[in-house]
Amino acid sequence: MQELLTSYLPVIVFIGIALFIAIALTIAPFLVAYRAPDSEKLSAYECGFNAFDDARMKFDVRYYLVAILFIIFDLEVAFLFPWAASFGDLGWYGFWSMMLFLGVLTVGFIYEWKKGALEWD
Repeated sequence: MQELLTSYLPVIVFIGIALFIAIALTIAPFLVAYRAPDSEKLSAYECGFNAFDDARMKFDVRYYLVAILFIIFDLEVAFLFPWAASFGDLGWYGFWSMMLFLGVLTVGFIYEWKKGALEWD
């Protein structure tokens, strides 16, 4: 039983250090914070100037289209590298499953193209 407990000693030490650091980083800001609020410090901050419109205003659809475009290319790259590294072991099933995946991404890209996300006038 003693050997089992000593094998867990590094884990217990690691958890203790992590808890100490977490508690110290939680308490430290309260101890070293500057406590002199003024009107400028308490004002709303939005890119260096006061807010000029409602926070619930409508955004241009191009922001969402750019996000979709990022996801399309990010997913493509994230899955193509491991697929290419193990391509020899996958066979025809791996090939056609990746072609199906790329087909779905191509449909998303065509949707982006038709919606005008690639044109910034």
